[in-house]
Amino acid sequence: MSTLDKQTPGQGVHKHGIPWSHVVGFVLSLILTGLALWMGLSHVLSFRPLFTVILGLAVLQILVQLFFFMHVREGHGPAWHVWMLVLGLLFTFTIVAGSIWIMTFGSEIY
Repeated sequence: MSTLDKQTPGQGVHKHGIPWSHVVGFVLSLILTGLALWMGLSHVLSFRPLFTVILGLAVLQILVQLFFFMHVREGHGPAWHVWMLVLGLLFTFTIVAGSIWIMTFGSEIY
């Protein structure tokens, strides 16, 4: 028996059929991306509400990626995986907040 036979379908090995969780995640990703693109290009809202809605769609996109493609629910590993995820989120927040800070206040230098 090979190591592929010992893995469960939740670990990403699909011998038969379609991996429906990946299909659903892909379709949700396309819908969220298309919605954000449409809202941004057609200016359906003023700037601040549009920014808030697109930011909310980005958070939903992150959750879709984590749960449908990175299999956060299926892991039985050590608790430090959760801490690495929290650290990654902290880094992401710091980079995004720093970029917004520089774009907002960095132009006042010159």
